[in-house]
Amino acid sequence: MTPVTRTEGEATLADPAGARGSRDAGSYRDPAGFVYRRDGIIYRQINAVFAEEWEHYTHSGLYDRLAAAGVVIEHEEVDLDLAAEPPASYVIRPEQLKTISYPYEWSFSQLKDAALLTLEAQALAAAAGMTLRDASAYNIQFRLGRPVLIDSLSFERTQPGQPWIAYGQFCEHFLAPLALMARVDVRLGGLMRSHLEGIPLDLAARLLPGRTRLSFGLGPHLHLHARAQRQHAASGATAVSRASNSMSPAKLETLIESLRGTIKGLSWEPAGTEWAEYAGNTSYDDDATRAKEDAVAAALVEAAGSSAWDLGANTGRYSRIAAERGYSVVALDIDPAAVERGYRALRKGSSVDILPLLADLTDPSPPLGWGSAERKGLLERIDTDVILALALIHHLAISRNVPLPMIADLFAGLAPHAIVEWVPKEDSMVQQLLASREDIFPDYSIEGFRAAFGAHFDIVRETPIENTDRTLFHLKRSA
Repeated sequence: MTPVTRTEGEATLADPAGARGSRDAGSYRDPAGFVYRRDGIIYRQINAVFAEEWEHYTHSGLYDRLAAAGVVIEHEEVDLDLAAEPPASYVIRPEQLKTISYPYEWSFSQLKDAALLTLEAQALAAAAGMTLRDASAYNIQFRLGRPVLIDSLSFERTQPGQPWIAYGQFCEHFLAPLALMARVDVRLGGLMRSHLEGIPLDLAARLLPGRTRLSFGLGPHLHLHARAQRQHAASGATAVSRASNSMSPAKLETLIESLRGTIKGLSWEPAGTEWAEYAGNTSYDDDATRAKEDAVAAALVEAAGSSAWDLGANTGRYSRIAAERGYSVVALDIDPAAVERGYRALRKGSSVDILPLLADLTDPSPPLGWGSAERKGLLERIDTDVILALALIHHLAISRNVPLPMIADLFAGLAPHAIVEWVPKEDSMVQQLLASREDIFPDYSIEGFRAAFGAHFDIVRETPIENTDRTLFHLKRSA
């Protein structure tokens, strides 16, 4: 038996029937059920073919234990009249998540925590006589800074002697990218963007240093595993025959513990990338920092929103200011070290509604997968009241040569309110950017900024930041 690979993206596809809801474009592979949207609410339908497994999962108490531990997302059962199509045995309404993210947008520790949560789910399931029938990284999302399993149909009863059928998928979705990020280069996590089914183990084995073959964890779970896959492929063995070896519960527990130890043993320290130290090396003294924080906080209150995307968030200092004022925040940054540090700080503190993500606004995650709809592009997933763009414009305009009118056009399409920090050419940070290149930016001026953004926005407030040449703009999209 092979693991069922289900995809849980937020993209929606028009329901051919036209009446009962729109099926999620990433939820099409599993005959057990699917995710759909109806009247703006996400539901999951459980089909008759999976009814007995679902009943065992819920009636055995496993769901209650997993939900209480924060391992799986909570749900409530709703009336079958809300089903999208026959044959439905159950319909559930899971906790609604505002933002869906993908593994190629996560920091190292986010992917690592997602891996450990998947193993925890398998261990708890095994103790209850059930198993995870797949181990896709796309079944994990982040809620209040913590990973949670969102695929409610991942669990089925274990057959006597059955090995963990999702073992290979776990290694491709979690172990291979984490090993490459930890032992080669953290940017190799981006391979997940071009390998939606997980990084092939043979590719990971070739890219890893030769010494990892001697590792107690990476040796068997990655290198020998890759060799076994090649041998089975060469012999024409089917996936069913490869998974048919008997495995006692004790051996299965040993396998899970070995994977857990291997994952825990992988580490990466966030240093040496482009903006790793930027948050502590700015143009601001203490007074200016407090003035900027006060101005940002005032603009957030004035915008009176409930959600914000912090573009160029660095380690999330201003994301936390927004979260403290009741905003649900997505904190984007291009730098792996900054996102890693932001996530670690979030994980250490109390639960706040911030989702750190790794993203490049000049090359955002595109629509991917079947029909280019299975995984929504990053910009398609931005549904927010406010965008923050603090100390960002000069990087886009000067480092990446994006004209100010194009930046204004993008921002206007993302949110009705924008809180934007203008950094002039005289600023030391801009001077650093211009030190190694010709100044070909005659329109990069506060007048040029006002003209470009004035085509889309009205200025609600313009606040000079004391002890600096910078200005904070609160902009509201023109009617």
